[in-house]
Order: sequence, then C-alpha cells, then structure tokens
Amino acid sequence: MKYLVIYEQGPTSWGAYVPDLPGCAVVGETEDEVRALMRDALALHLEGMRQGGESIPPLTSRSEYLEAAG
Repeated sequence: MKYLVIYEQGPTSWGAYVPDLPGCAVVGETEDEVRALMRDALALHLEGMRQGGESIPPLTSRSEYLEAAG
C-alpha cells in the first residue's frame, strides 16, 4: 500500500506524519533525514499494529494543491 505522508518545514526542523495512521510521525533536522526516518517509522508502526492484533485502517487521505484567488 502507498500511504500519504505530509511533510512540513518548521522554523528549526522538519516533520512528517501519515494522516491514515494516527501516531505515525517523525521529526528531524532536514527533509532528507525525515524521509528516511518516515520509511522506518511507517514499517515499524504497521508491524506494531499487526503484532498488537490491531487492524490496519483503510486508506482514506487524499491531497491536492489548489490555487488561491487573488
């Protein structure tokens, strides 16, 4: 499955999270670091859910860029 990952740049760091998997989030100093951390975090999050007997939620998130008027 392909999960939507949201990447955000803050004043001093980068962060990322998966909207379809609450609690699956990472923070790092650079975008590249956060991408690498998220790959690992996603795999660990899903494995933890499976081991805990939790069902994997369906994919529901979508993204789109809209141009603002004005």
